[in-house]
Amino acid sequence: MRSPLSTRPRPRPVRLAGVLLAGGIALTACSGGGEQSATTTSVPADATFNAADVTFAQGMVPHHEQAVEMAELVPDRSTDPQVLDLAQRIQAAQGPEIEILDGWLREWGATAGGEGVDHSGTDHSGMDQSAMGGMMSEEDMTALEGLSGTEFDRMWLQMMLEHHTGAVGMAQTEIADGEDPDALAMAQEIRDSQSAEITEMEQLLQDLSTR
Repeated sequence: MRSPLSTRPRPRPVRLAGVLLAGGIALTACSGGGEQSATTTSVPADATFNAADVTFAQGMVPHHEQAVEMAELVPDRSTDPQVLDLAQRIQAAQGPEIEILDGWLREWGATAGGEGVDHSGTDHSGMDQSAMGGMMSEEDMTALEGLSGTEFDRMWLQMMLEHHTGAVGMAQTEIADGEDPDALAMAQEIRDSQSAEITEMEQLLQDLSTR
């Protein structure tokens, strides 16, 4: 498990949507290689974070949630020790990061459509998918849930590889455009660790092709 990057108290979660913070200037950001819809993000002039940090945190929360959801499917459907180990590591790393990201959004005053912070469940259908590269559709998840054994392993690895590739793109955008030191550190960790896991999954897929 990665060491927490912040000791901020755990808040309730937040749903991806337009962000409104008191005062400041309007900025538009892109993430994960996709063009984001024009979302007005106002940031106080004396803030230690910027709109890119908010976009990164809001996008990464549901992105991590889906990765954890996918990892939780593995124990009941796979018997491959390497796939089981990888899923456990993904869940152990990304679960705590969700809590940290939630804490930053709460501290920064981020809200979803003027409502209180809440992103319970995993229905992200109303979110800007272009801001979250590699997200799986509801149909993808349903198909994955219906498989087991080697067929499950192959589809899970293919989906998680695409998911990680999207996360790396989001992290690279934060590294280029972000300002908050903790958010930048997390983005660098996500980029490095998930790039390594991409290489690992590519090898696992190659191994599966020989079976």
